[in-house]
Amino acid sequence: MLVPFLIMLREGIEAALIVGIIASYLRQTGRGEWMPAVWIGVFLAAALALFVGGGLELVSAEFPQKQQELFEGLVGLLAVIILSSMVFWMRKVARSIKHELHESLDAALAGSKNQTYALIGMVFFAVAREGLETVFFLLAIFQQSEGASAPIGALLGLIIAVGIGFAIYKGSMRLNLGRFFRWTGLFILVVAAGILANSVQALHEAGLWNHFQTVVFDISAILPMDGPTGSVLAGMFGYQDAPTVSVLTVYVAYLIFALVLFFLPQPRVVSLPTRPAHAHGHSSSVTNK
Repeated sequence: MLVPFLIMLREGIEAALIVGIIASYLRQTGRGEWMPAVWIGVFLAAALALFVGGGLELVSAEFPQKQQELFEGLVGLLAVIILSSMVFWMRKVARSIKHELHESLDAALAGSKNQTYALIGMVFFAVAREGLETVFFLLAIFQQSEGASAPIGALLGLIIAVGIGFAIYKGSMRLNLGRFFRWTGLFILVVAAGILANSVQALHEAGLWNHFQTVVFDISAILPMDGPTGSVLAGMFGYQDAPTVSVLTVYVAYLIFALVLFFLPQPRVVSLPTRPAHAHGHSSSVTNK
């Protein structure tokens, strides 16, 4: 439950932050009448994410066993790629995302004959990115979990993220977004290593990868995967009590490479001034990360 909860919380806050920045800027610049277009973009993006997630889940349920393993492995690999790029993208643009959204918003509303559609499209693509990232991650987690705990955790994370996003927008909460995304990004990389290891195992069970299958060690007698602690570790970090050479190598290699990149110092970026507001408005409580 904890992994889908934290991921949904992070992705939900990220999406809420984007919407909050857009809404605050529209309000500050006297363009609050465009808010219905913003909500249309948000709802369309959410509908797309639900449609894609539900469709993939229904389709995969009809697959025979080997095809299900293959699907699980491919979805896991895609989830790792998306999650990794998400973490490093957010780390790179955290300081400039507010300015970039303001520029995109001004461009969408500047002189276009179809301003409403331009704004809906801009919000849709910004939010849909977060939604589709979440869909592929949750698919990988749900396929590697049993019971209702994972969906419940994801739902709780979404509910809390919406509440936090609304509180940030209204100004009643100030969240250290830089620290939040840094620590959740680190957690995501560890989770992604486990998903990658499980994907390699799924590809083996699908008959697609049969190399380096020697078991490195077997601690199933000490910490079995089907025990209380083992099942928690397996659900959170992809723990295996008898990993093969390929599974362990992929896990360790990815984790080392990702953590080295994560802790490399970021190049200094000169922050650009935000264009002044066109009309009166109170200052936004959404802070740069």
